[in-house]
Amino acid sequence: MYLCSMIHRLAEHTVRDLLGGFPCVALIGPRQVGKTTLAKKIREFYPQSIYLDLEMRSDFIRLEDPETYLGQFIDRLIIIDEVQRKRELFPVLRAMIDRHRVPGRFLLLGSAAPELLRNSSETLAGRIAYCPLTPLQIKEVVPRYPVTDLWFYGGFPDPFLNRKYWLPWMNNFIRTYVERDLPNLGFPADRRTGERIWMMLAHYHGGIVNYAEIGKSLDLSQPTVKKYIGFLESTFLVRLIKPFHSNAGKRLVKSPKVYLTDSGIFHFFLGIETLDQLYGHPKIGVSWEGFAIEQIISALPVNCRYYFYRTHDGAELDLVITRGDKPVAGIEIKFGSDFRVSRGNTEAVRTLAVTNKFIVIRDDEDYLLSDGFRVIGLAGFISKHLPTI
Repeated sequence: MYLCSMIHRLAEHTVRDLLGGFPCVALIGPRQVGKTTLAKKIREFYPQSIYLDLEMRSDFIRLEDPETYLGQFIDRLIIIDEVQRKRELFPVLRAMIDRHRVPGRFLLLGSAAPELLRNSSETLAGRIAYCPLTPLQIKEVVPRYPVTDLWFYGGFPDPFLNRKYWLPWMNNFIRTYVERDLPNLGFPADRRTGERIWMMLAHYHGGIVNYAEIGKSLDLSQPTVKKYIGFLESTFLVRLIKPFHSNAGKRLVKSPKVYLTDSGIFHFFLGIETLDQLYGHPKIGVSWEGFAIEQIISALPVNCRYYFYRTHDGAELDLVITRGDKPVAGIEIKFGSDFRVSRGNTEAVRTLAVTNKFIVIRDDEDYLLSDGFRVIGLAGFISKHLPTI
């Protein structure tokens, strides 16, 4: 059995549900995150479906005349993998959908290139639903595997399930991404620049991104650095979290914080090869912070948004969850054994007027502090409290 198929992905239900209501569904996410494996699982519910992988020359040739080929299978689900390799396909899909508009006609798989998102949103607006596939989530692996394993190895299914080859997998994944995948997706810089920016962002992980400093190191302008980092964000390799602005009278931090989305890649870039090394590393706190934030964001309801909050006076929260423009939860993430709330945390929740206040930790705990903050383990927060926020 293929290793990735051993884990049930939560997105399977979402994709199947969306296929019941939309003519076209796009499953997007980074390479090697499990999109193809999930699509093949979904095929079990569509036994007459057609699967095309545009990295295969034979399948690419089949779509040289897409209208003729696809028109033969009007009543079947057609799955197109690596769809961004054939951008001119989107207008054809729109025309075919408009001629026969029924749910479940196309399932598109793509690596979230900007061209993919732009072309599909322009030509398939109102016809397509997006489902991002993230690296593995806590709900998908616990209790079969401990949270610590997911934190250290990261959420890409193959290295998580085959730990013996974690180190060479990471090395080959990063090399392949910068040498082939990013250029194929349209990354507007050479391989060396892409790798250096990615590695530099690992050292900014959990901090405010300094475009000027990065630009100086790479001899690039700030607008160019912003463009390159924005591209990496659009391929789900890094995450930028914007600050929440609530009070014009406060001196607020206005630059985003940056995180590598996968903790395993973060550990690889820092040269951390074992869990023992991680426990002795000065970056262990921001490692846990980034992992927890990514897990929380991946599990957020669709009507929620996320920010961080920080003022120049020291008020801060790692995450602020909002519905609309209203903050509904303030979250501080802590790794060590000191779960006391700082003065800056207290000032932040007072200013934001949030009643749901959490200290999210590594251990399996759940109790209230006297100031109204709830101390709770990450897995418990995601399963018990996040759905009710």
